[in-house]
Amino acid sequence: MRRGGRYHGALLGGRVVTHGGPQPAILPGASLFRGPGYPYAVPEPDRPGALVRGELFRPLPGRDAEVQADLDRLEGYRPGAPDNLYERVVARVLLPDGGAVRARVYLAAPLLARRLRAEGERVPGGDWMADGAAGSGPRTDFDRPTP
Repeated sequence: MRRGGRYHGALLGGRVVTHGGPQPAILPGASLFRGPGYPYAVPEPDRPGALVRGELFRPLPGRDAEVQADLDRLEGYRPGAPDNLYERVVARVLLPDGGAVRARVYLAAPLLARRLRAEGERVPGGDWMADGAAGSGPRTDFDRPTP
C-alpha cells in the first residue's frame, strides 16, 4: 500500500497517521517476485541480500480493525483458508534509523511461494515502486473512487 500505489488512497486515506508520512521500511530475509498481476513477498531467509522495500503505516487510533479487514479483503486473505494466495504474518522490519519494529506483512502462501522460488522472476532491489510496475494488476472493488 505504498504512497502512489493504486490502492493507497482507497484503503489508507484518512485512516492512517500522516504526521511525518509513512516510514520507509525493509523486510529482510524475503524477496519480491513479479506475480500474476501484482507482487508477492516470498520468505528467503537463506538468500544473501534478500529484502523487500516498503513503507510502514500506522492506523489511526480506533481504525486498526477496519484497516486490517479492508487489507485482508484486498489480498483475498481469510485466516486459515487453504486457498489463500497470501498469508498475513507479523515480521520484524528495519527502519532507516537502524531500529526495528514488528509489523503485519503479507507473504506469498507456501504453495505459491515454492512455485515463485522455482519459476518466478525477482523484482530487482525488492522495490515494486522503483520497478515501474506498481500500477499494474487486476482491478478490484478498491479501484472505485473513494467518497
